[in-house]
Amino acid sequence: MKILAVDDEPLALEMLTEAIEEAVPDADLKAFRKQTDLLEEAQANGCDIAFLDIHMRGMNGVELAKMLKEVNPKMNIIFVTGYDEYTGDAMRLRASGYVMKPVTKEKLEEELRELRFPIIPKNDALLRVQCFGNFDVFTPDGTPVHFERSKSKEVFAYLVHRHGSSCTVKEIAAALFEDEPYDLKQQAYLQKIFSAMMKSLKKIGCEKVVNKSYNSMSVNVSLIDCDYYRFKELDGGAVNAYQNEYMSQYYWADFLYDDYS
Repeated sequence: MKILAVDDEPLALEMLTEAIEEAVPDADLKAFRKQTDLLEEAQANGCDIAFLDIHMRGMNGVELAKMLKEVNPKMNIIFVTGYDEYTGDAMRLRASGYVMKPVTKEKLEEELRELRFPIIPKNDALLRVQCFGNFDVFTPDGTPVHFERSKSKEVFAYLVHRHGSSCTVKEIAAALFEDEPYDLKQQAYLQKIFSAMMKSLKKIGCEKVVNKSYNSMSVNVSLIDCDYYRFKELDGGAVNAYQNEYMSQYYWADFLYDDYS
C-alpha cells in the first residue's frame, strides 16, 4: 500500500506521519511539506491513499485533491483538518475520508476500514509479471522465471492477457496458432506445452497461479503483481510506465489503451 501525506506545518506533519505509521506499519509512506512535491510523486509513481491537510499556504487541500483525481480517479483521498467547513467540498470530490485534528491511530484506522476504493494487497503475490515492453515473469525477489519451452511462456502470457477469464484449449490454440488446423496433432502438442508450463511454475512453487479445470484454464489474478493489471486500476506508476509497447514479442497481444484513458 502506497501512502502520501502533506501538511505545510512541520509539527502537524510529524503527528500525521506517526499516526499513519502506527495504523499501517507496513505501508510505503512518503510525507511532504510542499503540495507540488506530493503531486509530482503521485504523477511519477502512483499512490493508493493521499492524506491532505486542507488549510495550507498556496494551494489548499481541496485544490490539490482535484489535481490528484486527474492523475488517478480511483485514488483514495483523506482530508485532514482542524475545521469542518470543507466537508461539502470533500464529499463532492468523492473523498474516502475526513479526519479532524488531532489525528490519532484510531481515527485513521476507522477511515481506512471504509475506503471508497479498497486496496488490493500485493504482499501475497507469488509472481511479478511485466507486460509493458516484452513479456517477462519474475519471482518477488526479481529472479527471472525460466520456462522450458517458449510456447509455454506464451501460453502463460495469454492467460495473463485474459486477466482471469477462463480460456478453453481451443481458444488458446486459435491465439497461438492462428492459421493452423485445430486437429488431434495440435491438441496433443498443446497438452505438452501446458504440461511444460505447469512444470516450470511448480519448480518455483507457483503452480497455484494457474487455475485448471476440464478443457480450460485461467490465472489467479490475486497471486500476480502485474503492471497491466495495475494500469487497469489506474495506478499512476503503471500508467506512466506504459510506452505504447505491450507484450511486444507476441503478435496476438492487443492493448486497447482507449479503454482506460
